[in-house]
Amino acid sequence: MADKNTPDIIYTKVDEAPELASASLLPIIRKFASAAGISVGTKDISLAGRILATFPEMLTEEQRISDDLAELGELVKTPEANVIKLPNISASVPQLVAAIKELQSQGYALPDYPEEPKTDAEKAVRAKYDSIKGSAVNPVLREGNSDRRAATAVKKFAQANPHRMGEWTRDSKTRVAAMSGGDFFSNEVSATLPKEATATIVLENAKTETVLKEGVKYPAGTVVDATYMSASALDSFLEDEIAKTKDEGVLFSLHMKATMMKVSDPIIFGHAVKAWLKPVFEKYGDEMKALGVNPNSGLGDLLARVKDQPEIMAAIEAVTAERPPMYMVNSDKGITNLHVPSDVIIDASMPALIRAGGKGWGPDGKEHDCVCVIPDNSYAPVYDAAVEFFKANGKLNPATAGTVQNIGLMAQKAEEYGSHPTTFEIPTDGVVKMVLDDGTVLHAHEVKAGDIWRSASARKAPIEDWVNLAIDRQRLTGYRAIFWLDENRAHDAELIKYVKPILEAKGVADKFEIMAPREATIASLETITKGENTIAITGNVLRDYLTDLFPILELATSAKMLSIVKLMQGGGLFETGAGGSAPKHVQQLLEEDHLRWDSLGEFCALGESFRFLAETKGNAKAKVLGDAVDVATQGILDNDRSPSRKVGQPDNRDSHYWFARYWAEALAAQGDDAELAAEFAPVAKALADDEAKIVAELAAVQGKPADIGGYYHADPAKLAAVMRPSATLNAIIG
Repeated sequence: MADKNTPDIIYTKVDEAPELASASLLPIIRKFASAAGISVGTKDISLAGRILATFPEMLTEEQRISDDLAELGELVKTPEANVIKLPNISASVPQLVAAIKELQSQGYALPDYPEEPKTDAEKAVRAKYDSIKGSAVNPVLREGNSDRRAATAVKKFAQANPHRMGEWTRDSKTRVAAMSGGDFFSNEVSATLPKEATATIVLENAKTETVLKEGVKYPAGTVVDATYMSASALDSFLEDEIAKTKDEGVLFSLHMKATMMKVSDPIIFGHAVKAWLKPVFEKYGDEMKALGVNPNSGLGDLLARVKDQPEIMAAIEAVTAERPPMYMVNSDKGITNLHVPSDVIIDASMPALIRAGGKGWGPDGKEHDCVCVIPDNSYAPVYDAAVEFFKANGKLNPATAGTVQNIGLMAQKAEEYGSHPTTFEIPTDGVVKMVLDDGTVLHAHEVKAGDIWRSASARKAPIEDWVNLAIDRQRLTGYRAIFWLDENRAHDAELIKYVKPILEAKGVADKFEIMAPREATIASLETITKGENTIAITGNVLRDYLTDLFPILELATSAKMLSIVKLMQGGGLFETGAGGSAPKHVQQLLEEDHLRWDSLGEFCALGESFRFLAETKGNAKAKVLGDAVDVATQGILDNDRSPSRKVGQPDNRDSHYWFARYWAEALAAQGDDAELAAEFAPVAKALADDEAKIVAELAAVQGKPADIGGYYHADPAKLAAVMRPSATLNAIIG
């Protein structure tokens, strides 16, 4: 049970642009919620907050904070949970190191991140920091499966006001490149455990047996996978693709998720950096290692460490001149695709490229066709199929396109590929075995030093819940429903053994199709091109990828998605969209005091949260608030009150003023609750009467640098001053 003092709604404190926006929006939410007797609290799941909570022994009494993530992890296992979760940083090593340095500069006596720990103390510190890396938050909070879709108001607006799409042509040279073998897909084995078991993962060779992980507990019915990627096959593939890209005269680009797949993908990223600078590493590898170079940290970190070594810098320039041009994160600043592992995140980068007609920005500041390198074949076919579909059929028309909704399997750490603590870079040649407590060898792979071996799992209860959630969604909508499962992939074949009997037992097998991801992508694109709708029922990673891919094509953004996690114990988790573009937004705010982050995802989640509260707590006023939120959200869209991109134009703070005004007007006009109508009528009048003054006060601050006291750990007073610059609005809201 939740503590009786737990607020009715928890609003998460996060990072970057969503957290900046919260400084403006949260006071408005609290003002309106309090009228219905609803308390709104916060829990800090930001990267900085998680670092501070992990090292209390290093801090003064005043600096210590509670472990809010752990507390939330317990709350989501109760029926009382009502959490609005904003996107948080899934930290790569460079981000983690930057956050540590910022906190140290603010007076927090935190230890440095040990790149190469040698002592037991350094290894202990490294283990603590590694627990914060990557997608450390989501597996803790997601005690339920995912229901993601475009809110009706957002979809209607996108159709009435279609965004610009790049032109696709049949002669486009853009293509997706994936390994032909030796990858995770081709080496995967999977089994469903008939009884509860505990596994030990060992690496055996002729001389030694090394325990990689022990005490991995699985309940009965768990689907357990194991696979590996061959380092030598990966290197050969990368070298071949660099050469082919040069011959084809297009941009080279690598698309990974070094944030979510926090163990595996930074290693793959490092292989790409080494392949790109292969002659340099062959000649100067020892010198660069002595300078602290770790290719997994990216080209940017490498260049910073060798900048005072003219011989190495000259060698890098010589090799770069021989390479194909590279896809750029920021061509004006010379930031390449390989600079920072967390800069190019596949679920944001590939949809943006597809939306742009297969084009990416090159070092010359112009758009070009690209080779999109996605080494593993588990999900590369989705993007390959999309690219080939648009080459053949031309761009999608957002004005007439249907929608792809998603039901995603993710509860209880389902399919945590490459981020799970059972992912390893293999130190020596040998055989990796998963040995159960009864002596059964569940899985075994012969591996070489440098290979990346991983195991992941999905439990029975979440799988069954996922299938039943899909059945409910299909019944509510009547839409075409497709399980994206490949019978020729080991893991998917085990899931199909769960899916088919449940569909048959419920008498709905004829309502569902089962297709491999490539075929499901084509079927879904064909369906929405005809203006019809479909439900993609997918595992965890595809949930992440598709709920960016289709919204970016349909709506121009995934930040406006409605994302509901129906927690398995009866609570609700309401997610607010993707945060992949958040760093660019922060940079613009710091330089120009203009925040273009769109809080529409927060608005959508807020309405659902209020209605859920009304349903679970019997608070009729909460439903009135939630319905009025929907009216306000529609007002934002219909009257074009979303943030603009350029300084001097209305930004995030303006959109919050209009949201508050439309919300107040909707509450004043409704007839279901006279008390709320009476309370908000004067608020609505004041917001309308003072429009000119408020808008002028918001506009006056733009165009000069903003000081928020820190990127990862902002100063609350400075942040409030920047994000709430209208004294008139503040006086009305309080």
